[in-house]
Amino acid sequence: MAAAESARFGQFAEQTNVGPHTIEQFHADLRRIVSVYPNRPVYPLFVELRALRDRAFTLLEGRQAPGQTRELYFTAAALCAVLSNASFDLGNFAAAETQARTAFMAAELAGHNGMRAWIRGTQALIAYWDDRPRAAVDLAEDGWRFMPENGTARVRLACIEARARARLRDAEGTDDALLRAEQARQAIIAPDDPGGMMAFPMAKQQFYGGAARLWLGGPPNLAEAERLSAEAVELYETDPPEERRLGEMSLARLDFAVARLAQSDLDGAAEQVEQVLEVGGQRRTESVARRLLQLSTALDRPHFQTSALATTLRERISCSPIRTQPALPSGGGTR
Repeated sequence: MAAAESARFGQFAEQTNVGPHTIEQFHADLRRIVSVYPNRPVYPLFVELRALRDRAFTLLEGRQAPGQTRELYFTAAALCAVLSNASFDLGNFAAAETQARTAFMAAELAGHNGMRAWIRGTQALIAYWDDRPRAAVDLAEDGWRFMPENGTARVRLACIEARARARLRDAEGTDDALLRAEQARQAIIAPDDPGGMMAFPMAKQQFYGGAARLWLGGPPNLAEAERLSAEAVELYETDPPEERRLGEMSLARLDFAVARLAQSDLDGAAEQVEQVLEVGGQRRTESVARRLLQLSTALDRPHFQTSALATTLRERISCSPIRTQPALPSGGGTR
């Protein structure tokens, strides 16, 4: 009788609702989406991500082997993390924060440090753009305690922290964070997995360094911001067109433009803004739209009001699809 009871338990324990190829297919779908994400319109990818997330949640409500459960939690964490980034790009910061909290919980259940670190970085990034730089610093610092299994999550954390500290005018803290970013890149032992938009390439590190220097201000920092932003744009342009990170490259160009504008180089700034306006309609994101508005406001200062080029540039920005088209189609949502 005892043997029969053990046999019945064995039959129960080996039951699983995850087929042999289910996890593999999730990984393939995730890699494909994060690979094309930086180059495609956000909302169609958001819809696909949401469907994949729902499938992962449904499977987690059933039974599977412990190893399969951990894989499903990792998948759910990654999908919610990218959904958080998509909600952020679409301008819904509250939804982005909710997705990130769920993503972090799933990463905890999966026991995956790299994903925990990446999600803390996303939460810090949301706080930074939501005008909460102190919270951004705290979140980035908290993410630093997780040593990733591979990849660039720590580089990203340090760079986000640098921008937030610079916004707080903490020059020493900014320098320390940028140094830690360099050290973290040197310590990488394996490429990012799944990679794609969840990787933090050198171009983005230069772009974030330039943005931090812009916040600190002053002639030396402005000159360094211009140099770093120019290097970032050059690195982004080396990618094949179908893999180019359009939103990030646009933001790097706008920082390049702001650095030039702060040094009274209106022609140089206009050159970069025109490049952004040419490609920006292909992939609208909230951060690019906000940055363009900030630059347009800067062009409205008395110093530029007599400039025909500044007036033309302001008009071009106000009429751009980046500023005028909605982030979501009518009736769209970002749950």
